[in-house]
Amino acid sequence: MSSQLHAPVVYVLSDSVGETAELVVRAASSQFNGGDVEIRRTPYVDDKKTIRETVEAAAEVGGMIAFTMVVSELRTYILKMAEERGVPVVDIMGPMLRGLADLYEREPRREPGLVRKMDDDYFRKVEAIEFAVKYDDGRDPRGILRADVILIGVSRTSKTPLSMYLAHKRLKVANVPLVPEVEPPDELFMVPAERCVGLTIDPDQLNGIRRERLKSLGLTAQANYANMDRIIQELEYSEKVMKRVGCPILDVSNKAVEETANIILDMFRKGGSQL
Repeated sequence: MSSQLHAPVVYVLSDSVGETAELVVRAASSQFNGGDVEIRRTPYVDDKKTIRETVEAAAEVGGMIAFTMVVSELRTYILKMAEERGVPVVDIMGPMLRGLADLYEREPRREPGLVRKMDDDYFRKVEAIEFAVKYDDGRDPRGILRADVILIGVSRTSKTPLSMYLAHKRLKVANVPLVPEVEPPDELFMVPAERCVGLTIDPDQLNGIRRERLKSLGLTAQANYANMDRIIQELEYSEKVMKRVGCPILDVSNKAVEETANIILDMFRKGGSQL
């Protein structure tokens, strides 16, 4: 190989994108004086004609084939064609599938593109988490128009943890605090009411939560934030806003975040939402 004038050619065949096979080829070729290799990738292979043409092309240029195919029939066909034409071939996925089949004590699903589906799911989750952070606590009301779910309520009704929990379910969530002195954003009344969820809580429980919050901040529990009259005023105001919006209202008193989140998810599913 060291006397070759041109970089060796490796044809990558895959029933998905082919990124895995290409990464393996590049990693292996890096062990040979810098890894000068030409990779010609053929993704989404689902027919024998494409395989036959690729094997012929590899034979003409003295190249080799690396493949990641999970469909047994196509894997077998690649190996057969490569042997007939004298083309070196490496089955990248096969040995791992056989090893894991022994480990799991069952056969693999043999469904192409599952890694890509997992990647897509992962990136949707990341995008939803980034969305929840960006549009937390009413920072930018424009997020309301783009959100799958909008949570509204007074301070300490679990809006932020709920947003993050739902984001892990791949939902884009914006949350808006309701304060009597601040008019709610216009965007809140521009979205369908069924995309909004109002959060309320028992005044005594909210008082306790806010007192603990003040203590954690090193502040006196007598601050207006934890004053019972102020709490009742905020809750009454928030209820008026929720009625204006026309959204369902959930009482989060004595509920864990996971419990409230599952209620919200069930609400949207039963309501025929696109979520």
